[in-house]
Amino acid sequence: MRIAEIFKSLQGEGLLTGTPSVFVRVSGCNLRCRFCDTPFASWWPEGEELTIDRIVARVAELGEKHLVLTGGEPMIFAESVELTQRLRALGRHITIETAGTRYLPVTADLMSISPKLSNSTPDASVDTAWAGRHEARRHAPEVVRRLVAEYPYQIKFVVDSLEDCREVEKYLAQFPEIDRDRVLLMPMGTEPPRLAETAVWLEPYCNQHGLRFCPRRQVEWFGGVLRGT
Repeated sequence: MRIAEIFKSLQGEGLLTGTPSVFVRVSGCNLRCRFCDTPFASWWPEGEELTIDRIVARVAELGEKHLVLTGGEPMIFAESVELTQRLRALGRHITIETAGTRYLPVTADLMSISPKLSNSTPDASVDTAWAGRHEARRHAPEVVRRLVAEYPYQIKFVVDSLEDCREVEKYLAQFPEIDRDRVLLMPMGTEPPRLAETAVWLEPYCNQHGLRFCPRRQVEWFGGVLRGT
């Protein structure tokens, strides 16, 4: 299983914000988001091949109760099934970060689903092949529906404009089973000033529409550092 990094930090996003956690970041993704903040795990995958035994041993050394399996995209790795079973046997609370385009019968206490809006598609003039692949793959409603039915969940959208918010509403209209109190809107960006600028209008929007505002606390805490946060 190709792993980009394993590290201990604080969860910066979502319902468990502020929770000390160990992060296992797989390297490899079936999408190529325009705004990806971990290109070393997607656009240009880096890392080393580790056995599940080595990953579990490293997690055990770091010692936190909460574990986040992230990427890249963990759900494209069949090994994620055994890995999450082994981590549960260690007594870990497991969050899985996924774009919701692939399904695996993993073990998870929180399925953190980040559906990709049209704002995620890369510019065709930069990479024509990936622009087409990304657009074709980014929306998989049958997968999201299954994940929401089978796991405790949160839904996170990256937004940068009111038009993005309107797209979120159209998306949610397809899923009446999704609890709006578990839907989080997160500003796009990796620089604190930009996030703060978006928050000025996005937080009131969330309050008015029965959604949750999701600040990117890791950016506030650590700046635009890509690794180990």
